[in-house]
Amino acid sequence: MSFFRRKRLFTILISLIILVGLIGFSLRDREELSSVEEFIQDTVGSFQNVLLRPVYYVRDIVGNIDEMKHVYEENQQLKENLSTYQQKLYEVQELTKENEALQAVLDKTEALTDYQPIQATVIARSPEQWFNQVTINKGKQHGVEKDMAVITASGMIGKIQSSAQFTSTVLLLNGFDRSNRISVNVDLPETDSDAKGFILGYDDAREQLLLEFTDSYEDIALETTVFSSGLGGVFPKGLEIGSIEEVTTDQYGLTQIAYVKLSADIKELNHVIVVDRLLTSIDEVEESGDE
Repeated sequence: MSFFRRKRLFTILISLIILVGLIGFSLRDREELSSVEEFIQDTVGSFQNVLLRPVYYVRDIVGNIDEMKHVYEENQQLKENLSTYQQKLYEVQELTKENEALQAVLDKTEALTDYQPIQATVIARSPEQWFNQVTINKGKQHGVEKDMAVITASGMIGKIQSSAQFTSTVLLLNGFDRSNRISVNVDLPETDSDAKGFILGYDDAREQLLLEFTDSYEDIALETTVFSSGLGGVFPKGLEIGSIEEVTTDQYGLTQIAYVKLSADIKELNHVIVVDRLLTSIDEVEESGDE
């Protein structure tokens, strides 16, 4: 073995001994570090601080972005939940409104003891007569015939203009003219009698019916209810039409007239009742008498 090789081996052994000694020295429980240890610790700490600061900064940015993403997702979920809640609330309100309307129609149907009520639903408004005609889902197969009165829980809305097998067209009161006049009675409580007249049409400007009296009456009060009289053979007696809004005379000052506000809202129609009068015809009465 050469001198240099022995020297290198000796140096390595001495270094290992010193290293083991230093490790053992550093592992001892001591209150204070040596100057060398303090220097190494401070150097390493400073190096870690410089090296890890960008890492922490990037980590914080990534964390904030991830948190913002979660906040956005939660916000979107809350918006969806709010939209669903509003939709459900709207559906509940519509169902409540629908239920009240159906209950009112049922109550009105039960009250029509003198007639044969046929419940129906409005399914369309006629394009050519959007404001004064509607189509219902009942027709001849259900007993609906031309000229039958049509009402809601609030009052009369018109009559059957034409009837097919399964649907019918209703002419609303705002489409009435002198050819579709209605014989009516107006209560006069102070005289225990009725004022008589005819509904002759509809005033589009006032959105009210025009009532012409057959005589002059002094005791007609405003907001008095107008009912069908049953005369004329088309409309049954006692169907509410509207209330008196104004009493005046025609342009010549000869005929007493009144403007009548409709009891039913003909602009918002859903469930209606077709009133079958169930009257016995004159021919049937005569045939019964001959027997």
